[in-house]
Order: sequence, then structure tokens, then C-alpha cells
Amino acid sequence: MDDQDPGLQLVHLLRAVTVELDLLAAEFAGREGLHPTDVRALIHLLDAGREGVRATPGWLGAQLGVNSASTTALVDRLERLGLVRRERDTRDRRRVLLVVQDEAVALGWSFFGPLIHEMVAEMRSFEEEELATVRRFLQSMREVAAARRRAQQDGSAGR
Repeated sequence: MDDQDPGLQLVHLLRAVTVELDLLAAEFAGREGLHPTDVRALIHLLDAGREGVRATPGWLGAQLGVNSASTTALVDRLERLGLVRRERDTRDRRRVLLVVQDEAVALGWSFFGPLIHEMVAEMRSFEEEELATVRRFLQSMREVAAARRRAQQDGSAGR
């Protein structure tokens, strides 16, 4: 592909934003004595809560692409740190749900809050139509990346 291709330039910008956010997440993890996977797990659980998804250990393992033993160790670690708790599903007592503790939310806001506020403030310089286009673009790129990840996982499962 030609480096002057506008689509490729956007891919490079997306990658650059991803790298910057990943570096911040790694700094947060290091400061708090967390593994980067712990941070990703917390992000998935927070997103699940916002979307009304009842997150189970199996669901979390699938989101992270890790096996059940690794998921159990991860949840145990987050529970010991007081960031997540297990609770019985009131709809199905056989299921265990994962709930992010308020302490984890406060911890995340103390580190990422200023960045989030700066990003939202910067977004206010865009028209609503521009933001709608960016939102649609990012959702589409997320779907493309997720589909590629699933295809890679499915392809490696048969090896």
C-alpha cells in the first residue's frame, strides 16, 4: 500500500492512539502493581456494566482470550486486591457474576480521569455531525479488528 493512501494514514493514526493509550494503561498497571491483563479485565468488566452485560468468569475469559485456569487466577488476584467481587447470580444461583468494586472505579478515575476530561473537552470543538461520523468510523474499525481477531482464533484452533 502507498503511504500516501488516506486510509493507510488513518490506520497509522489509529495505531498511534492505541499505542499511547496502551502506554498509559501500562503505566497505570505498573503504579498499581497490576498486570496489563488485569487492567484489560477491569476495562471489559466496566464496559459490561455500562452495557448491561452480566459478566461471568467464562465471559471474561472469552473477552481476554485466556483459558479458564488463567481466568480463575486473574479473578482471584483482582478479588484479593479488592477490585472485583464474585456474587451469585440472582437469576441463576449456579452462575457467578463479576462485579467491579467502587475502589477500582475510584482508582481508575484518579489516574485516567484527567485524560478523559481533556479528551471530552477537546471533542467539544467538533460539530455533532463530525462526532457522529467519528463514532461510526470507530465502531466500524472496532468491528473489523474484532472480526479479524476471531478469525485468527478460529484459524489457530484447528492447528
